[in-house]
Amino acid sequence: MALHHHAIQTSITWATYEFEVLNMDGMWKDVGGVYIFSGVKDNIWRAYYIGITDSFQDRHPNHERWEEAKRLGATHVHARGESQAATRESIERELIGTYQPPLNTHHK
Repeated sequence: MALHHHAIQTSITWATYEFEVLNMDGMWKDVGGVYIFSGVKDNIWRAYYIGITDSFQDRHPNHERWEEAKRLGATHVHARGESQAATRESIERELIGTYQPPLNTHHK
């Protein structure tokens, strides 16, 4: 399911979850999911912030952590549509625990 109209690279897998690789600009869809503010450093995607939303359309592109993430090196949003709130929360908790993004303070 396309979450956004300007995909760059098709997808990437974090842990066992597939995410679309997107830029912050463009039209976001009104669906819930998990997202990662990320950028490539030393030829590896790095997670700077991981979050969940009930609606990508409402949450992006005016996210309060985006500028901070960009200063650290974020260039893209990796997004995964997930309709169930409990599943979003479970994935978020697992990914934060695994990747320890610097802008997340919860679930570490």
